[in-house]
Amino acid sequence: MAGLHQSEFDNPVIRWIDTRLPVFTMMQKEYGVFPTPKNFNYFWNFGALAMVVLIIMIVTGIFLAMNYQPNADLAFASVQHIMRDVNYGWLLRYTHQNGASMFFIVTYIHIFRGLYYGSYKSPRELLWMLGVVILIIMMATAFMGYVLPWGQMSYWGATVITNLFSAFPVVGSKIVTLLWGGFSVDNPTLNRFFALHYLLPFVLVGVIFLHVAALHITGSNNPLGIDVKSPQDTLPFHPYYTIKDSVGIGVFLTIFAIFIFFAPNYLGDPNNFIQANPMQTPADIVPEWYFLPFYAILRSVPDKLLGVCLMFGSLIIMFFLPWLDTSKVRSCRFRPLYRPTLFVWVLACLVLGACGAHKPEGIWVTLSRIGTLYYFAQFLVIMPILGKLERPLPLPESISHPVVGPRGGGPLPTGAAAKPMEKA
Repeated sequence: MAGLHQSEFDNPVIRWIDTRLPVFTMMQKEYGVFPTPKNFNYFWNFGALAMVVLIIMIVTGIFLAMNYQPNADLAFASVQHIMRDVNYGWLLRYTHQNGASMFFIVTYIHIFRGLYYGSYKSPRELLWMLGVVILIIMMATAFMGYVLPWGQMSYWGATVITNLFSAFPVVGSKIVTLLWGGFSVDNPTLNRFFALHYLLPFVLVGVIFLHVAALHITGSNNPLGIDVKSPQDTLPFHPYYTIKDSVGIGVFLTIFAIFIFFAPNYLGDPNNFIQANPMQTPADIVPEWYFLPFYAILRSVPDKLLGVCLMFGSLIIMFFLPWLDTSKVRSCRFRPLYRPTLFVWVLACLVLGACGAHKPEGIWVTLSRIGTLYYFAQFLVIMPILGKLERPLPLPESISHPVVGPRGGGPLPTGAAAKPMEKA
């Protein structure tokens, strides 16, 4: 019939829908026959893992919201009601609670993969920047969600973090009052945070849609960091990478389940099992583990405004990474000088995480300052200079070349110079 999309599917129901709304054709194009580099390793699983965790978080969050009371007098008791009285409420809460940590674990590994293989470089700059936006929205959502149980650490964490905005001159106090909905962290604050915590995951879905759309326009990077040069360099996404992703998802869900059923509170703070008390300040106020490096950067300097600027700057600087790295080579496999500096940067982040978990005194202050200095030096000094001075190893001619060899006989050593194919 004229005007209808011509569907290629055999199933009559799918074909009827697809001729009128070609969603199945689009899915087949973008996730079926979509060409992807043939040399992906398991680091490329973590994007799919992040999508799986996000879906789990949204589903469990919706069911938790059905039983939660965003009221300062009732919130703590409603969480206990979910745990004790709601059918499988304990499972919903532990899945949601540990899912936040799992989300950050897979996201941080996903970011490391992008840094190691140069996935932020041309033509994927906007793809990377959308990824940074996703990280910031994730952090805002997680912070607001941590406040909702209305335990001691929830209450005082909200008090400390929201007070940071008061460091900004002129507008700082107005921002704090707007966040609080009054002159202290109280019932209006909890209502604001609950509404935003429920809304932001759907905003996150929209940004992820743009992230994936940008990926499908520019195509995926690969471990060699070189462009696809021929159809022989690619494989269709299905079934090759759907199966590979399924293996990674199975392993991940097993680890996730171990935390849920055997160590559900391992990553939490015991103080959050005590109801919020504005008259009693905990001995140590620390955020969740995934915020600790940024918390250490905040406390590494004595000036409050400078600390806040450094903390936010540690995220904002990521937007400019495609231009701060001046090297023309993407993958660290071929950058012998830059690769160890990246691992030192990862070590600095881990040290900052340990510093954030301890009181800002003694050796921890010194380590925080060293870690903060190296964190910013990596982006502002080391990457621009090494990009100009480093002599990368020779790149292979194509993605297929290191896999099948010059005559299809065997693999070449990683980083070996590719020789032209001999004529028969």
